[in-house]
Amino acid sequence: MKVFKNICFLFAFYLILAQNYVWAQSTKQVNDSLPLKLHHAEPLYIDLIRDLGAHKGEQEWNIGFGLRDKLKYDEYEFLVEYEWAPMHRLGLEVEVPVSIYSPNRLESTDNRPAHRVESLKTAAQYTFLVSGKRRISLAVGYINALELHDFDEISTSRVFQGNSYNPFLVGAKQLSSKWHALVYTGPVMHQQFKENHWNFQYHTNLNLHYMLPHSRNFVGLETNMVSERNSFEAVLRPQMRLSIMDNLLLGLVTGVPISKKNERLSTFMRLIYEPSHKHRQKS
Repeated sequence: MKVFKNICFLFAFYLILAQNYVWAQSTKQVNDSLPLKLHHAEPLYIDLIRDLGAHKGEQEWNIGFGLRDKLKYDEYEFLVEYEWAPMHRLGLEVEVPVSIYSPNRLESTDNRPAHRVESLKTAAQYTFLVSGKRRISLAVGYINALELHDFDEISTSRVFQGNSYNPFLVGAKQLSSKWHALVYTGPVMHQQFKENHWNFQYHTNLNLHYMLPHSRNFVGLETNMVSERNSFEAVLRPQMRLSIMDNLLLGLVTGVPISKKNERLSTFMRLIYEPSHKHRQKS
């Protein structure tokens, strides 16, 4: 618990320093007096809270669907997510993920997990540096996930069984007009309320994307890595994003785990809708 408090203190301290740094810089302006915003390719599986350098009024709805082969049963994941920017460079998000499990030929229905609404996620992200000269953007953020009980246990126990705390740092760079790199990293602390048990993980997500010229379409690779005590897991996620209409995008992802001890192949699809607003700019 003391370690957790120290981590929160350091995170808050760095956030204050970042904010003071921003206030001390002279902000470059674009044609309609908005802060500078660089367009970076955003990963599709572990996505950002909002675009880096988001402008006030931006919004985005996400609907996601995934299928994961968990060796002896299949996991179907659904999510609904809403992102918005109440002020320049600040993004907020609310997300509700749901997991449904189906037995396969190797497993009986008695041994698969129970269906559940995974959590109620709320998050914030602040872009504290946008450098046009270096073509980089840096942001800090925090995700809080109140974890719910299984569907069949909610009526007989408390609604929430735990909470996860996830401060994170994002760094993105335009390597060229076509190639984009992004790093998303931070610790995740899981707390179980009933036993007051804590679990610590560290997540690192590395991304490299190729943006097709004069479009919002890209292809790339997202690598999700999780370290926990003496264990390490990594999943490679080749992906592509297609622009269906000016404000409607489709993301397609395939998951290939490095080790097949816990799961085999997975797929994920994300439908992205961006309502129009007066400050919206094309990528």
